[in-house]
Amino acid sequence: MTSPIMRARVQSAGFDLATELAGFGTGAGAVVTFTGVVRDDSGRMAALEIEHYPGMTERALNDYGQQAASRFGLADWRIVHRHGRLAVGEPIMMVATAARHRRAAFDAADYLMDWLKSRAPFWKREIGRDGTACWVDAKASDETALSRW
Repeated sequence: MTSPIMRARVQSAGFDLATELAGFGTGAGAVVTFTGVVRDDSGRMAALEIEHYPGMTERALNDYGQQAASRFGLADWRIVHRHGRLAVGEPIMMVATAARHRRAAFDAADYLMDWLKSRAPFWKREIGRDGTACWVDAKASDETALSRW
């Protein structure tokens, strides 16, 4: 079995899911992936701008990944999160987890998503089609989801 590449990466460029998963989770019984995309619930958004602090963000995401690996016995994990200006419909991020059994892989992916949604040091600003911009506030539902862990 090849050595897993457990890591988090923050980048402005897009990513290819097939490339990210090549060789991922070798020997595991279950692989779970989640890809988040920019959505426009209002019908007025042109793009989403995501800011972060380089270095600090990668450390935080790697910490979350290592915590998930330890807690759920992961064979492999990966987080890719984008920053910069992203158009509606573009992928923002992906989480992949690999474990011996499906429940651990699903739970670990869910755990990582809850941490990313509520604690990852990213700041998001919606850019309207009319050029207006507004910061995205934290959601109480994200905090509630995190509290189950």
